[in-house]
Amino acid sequence: MKRQTAEQLSDRLSDDLIWRKKELSELKSLVENKGFSPQKHNLLTRSGICILYSHWEGFVKLAANSYLEYVRLKKLRYEQLSSNFLSLAMKDKLKEAKETNKASLYIPVCDFFLVELHNKSSLPKEAISTASNLSSEVFKEITYILGLDFSLYSTKSKLIDEKLLKNRNEIAHGNYLMIDTEEYIELHTEVIGMLDTFKTQIENAVLNEDFKRNLS
Repeated sequence: MKRQTAEQLSDRLSDDLIWRKKELSELKSLVENKGFSPQKHNLLTRSGICILYSHWEGFVKLAANSYLEYVRLKKLRYEQLSSNFLSLAMKDKLKEAKETNKASLYIPVCDFFLVELHNKSSLPKEAISTASNLSSEVFKEITYILGLDFSLYSTKSKLIDEKLLKNRNEIAHGNYLMIDTEEYIELHTEVIGMLDTFKTQIENAVLNEDFKRNLS
């Protein structure tokens, strides 16, 4: 597969985020329509929570795996990768060694660090999962895997876990839930902000080549 340029990756993220924002904006306009009955407003906000969550999870998963694919296609040597991407490349070998008492399985791991670091890296495809429940802890793990700064979202953990994920699960499981219009609009604004921040972080990481090991 042909290597991507930084511009191509940025375009892919932008194109994906544009249609998501457009759909969410149209939904927000409906929620803000004061001509609807309270029952219809609640129907819209409950539906909106599920759609907000779907775009939160959908974009994070697509953007994260797009960045991983960008790094994978560069075919850097293992020794050139930053520690977070090197650990991802080593994940299967380390997991196999950990899940057994056979000391012999640690030999290939040692050989890798002694011999194979000069080889071209082989990163897994589509390795980043949201586990269909993108909680703050799952999201934190994703940022660590990508070498991104989670502190930008540290004040959003409660919002992600309770106002977004928990409410989405309640609604998706058929439970009745009242969502205030202002609460929904606030959540809409926060989710858009987090998606924009995540996109910018990935673009900056690409431009700064944060996926490479700092040899200075």
